[in-house]
Amino acid sequence: MAEVYAFEGLVPAIDPTAFVHPTAVLIGDVIVGPDCYVGPGASLRGDMGRLVMERGSNVQDNCTLHCFPQLDTVIEEDGHIGHGAVLHGCRVGRNALVGMNSVVMDGAVIGEAAFVAAMAFVKAGFEVPARSLAGGIPAKILRDLSDEEIAWKSQGTREYQDLAARCRQSLTPAVPLSQPQANRPRVKSSGFAPLKQTRKADAS
Repeated sequence: MAEVYAFEGLVPAIDPTAFVHPTAVLIGDVIVGPDCYVGPGASLRGDMGRLVMERGSNVQDNCTLHCFPQLDTVIEEDGHIGHGAVLHGCRVGRNALVGMNSVVMDGAVIGEAAFVAAMAFVKAGFEVPARSLAGGIPAKILRDLSDEEIAWKSQGTREYQDLAARCRQSLTPAVPLSQPQANRPRVKSSGFAPLKQTRKADAS
C-alpha cells in the first residue's frame, strides 16, 4: 500500500483498478482514476490545490505533482508523464506526453496528443498546441507530430495501463537471491521499442 496521508480532512482517492507503488506518497486532495499507474518514489502533494489523474494516465518514477493554493494540476485521460518530471499547477491534455525530467509550470497547457521533450522547461502560462512537439529551455514549439509518433505514444501508454494490472496481480515484497537462478526467465514483453528503433525497423 502506498504512503497515503489525509490533510485537513481530505483523503486521497485511488480507484481500485489503479496501481500506486508502495513507495509513492499521496497527500490530501489527490484523485487517481481508473487504470492509472503511479510509479516508485512519486510525490503527489495535494496540500494546496487538487491533483487529478484521469483514466489510464500514468505518473512514473520520482515524478512530483503540486500546485499553488486553490489551483489544480490535471492529467487528462491517457496522459503520460515520464520519469522524474515535475508538474506544477498545469494541465496535460488527453493522450499527451511529458518527457523525462521535464518541468511544466503553473497555468501551462499541454494540448491533446502533444509531446513535451525530455529535459524541457515549459514556462508558466505557455500553451503547447494539440499534436505538437515542444522542447528546450524555455520550451518552444518545434514542429507538428506525425500520426506514427502519436500512435507510438498511445502504444506506450497502453503498456503502462497493462503494467498497472500486472503490478496489482504480481508485485510483492521479496528477499533477494544470492545469485541469479539457472535459465533465469525474462520479464514478459510485448515487443514495444523506442521510436528511433521502430523507425529503423520500418526502413529496413
